[in-house]
Amino acid sequence: MDDTPQEITSLVGREVYSNNGVFVGEIEDIRLDLDAEVVNGLALGELNPDLFADYDTGRRGVIVPYRWVRAVGDVVLINDIVERLKSDDEAEHALA
Repeated sequence: MDDTPQEITSLVGREVYSNNGVFVGEIEDIRLDLDAEVVNGLALGELNPDLFADYDTGRRGVIVPYRWVRAVGDVVLINDIVERLKSDDEAEHALA
């Protein structure tokens, strides 16, 4: 594994997939906590319409918390967002 530090901007344009191989979106920007000097989110655009059809993401896309990131390489793998969306949706319907 190459441990050479990379520029944060190298993440922009990479595709994001769930750990189950479902395309989620493409990284358009990075959300930083400048005080702590850490990445705390990935702003995604070009979203998978099948995943976000029931959500109003507006024109901006979504921000995925960086803690969901499992691996960074040619693509970025995150924890299974499909399961997270389903559980959030089920909880919302249970409250209705």
